[in-house]
Amino acid sequence: MNPAKYGIVTVPAAPVRKTPNHRRELSNQLLFGETVRILQQKDDWYKVKSLYDGYTGWVTCSLITETDAGDALPQCHLLAPKLLNEINFNGQKMHIPAGSSLLRYKKGKGRIAGREYSFKGTPVNTLRITDQRATLIANALQWLNAPYLWGGKTILGVDCSGFSQTMYKLIGVPIPRDARQQAQQGTGIPSLKKVIPADLAFFDDKEEIVHVGILTGLGKIIHAAGRVRIDVIDNKGIINTDTGKRTHSLKLIKRFL
Repeated sequence: MNPAKYGIVTVPAAPVRKTPNHRRELSNQLLFGETVRILQQKDDWYKVKSLYDGYTGWVTCSLITETDAGDALPQCHLLAPKLLNEINFNGQKMHIPAGSSLLRYKKGKGRIAGREYSFKGTPVNTLRITDQRATLIANALQWLNAPYLWGGKTILGVDCSGFSQTMYKLIGVPIPRDARQQAQQGTGIPSLKKVIPADLAFFDDKEEIVHVGILTGLGKIIHAAGRVRIDVIDNKGIINTDTGKRTHSLKLIKRFL
């Protein structure tokens, strides 16, 4: 039996596809410093499994640097804080998105898969966040008007569940990648009257969960629908603040904090 192979993402955001073909569906993105188990190789593609959330898909080999099991940490508590963060990686400038993992980082310098990097900013230390709810909402508001991108997880393009997952990652709370998976976890909240900011609301179409958003309180929700936006929510679902039309049907509410 061959020993397990691991890798670390060494680009700002690696596109993950359903099949090993650039023309196929973008299902996810892996951010700088995130680690994977390499399950298979086919030509110039790796099939990988994220050690953070277990999500699988295909990534081109050039975006992943192989490493040993000891370097493949499933979760890192030091994260890139800004929407885009300049680092110097392996002697070159790179801009990495919010939520990227700053592995082996100390006093401005770190090491990923044997390569050195430097970062002059102050990382998010998720172990020291005292008010997780307020921090999550403050972070989410910075993403307003980010364009919707199926499979995306950065300010330059994000989908609904990628948005909620990344906001929770930035406060040190791992949740699954897809809305359907997220809806299966957390503690159920019976009604909007009981919600607290940072609770997640899930929406269905013919009984299947198809959308998720972050409740901000006072009958409002921030979510990625066309773009990251704030809309009105009531017991039936979301009402678009621009058009006044109902866009999503409320199925359930979950609490993760």
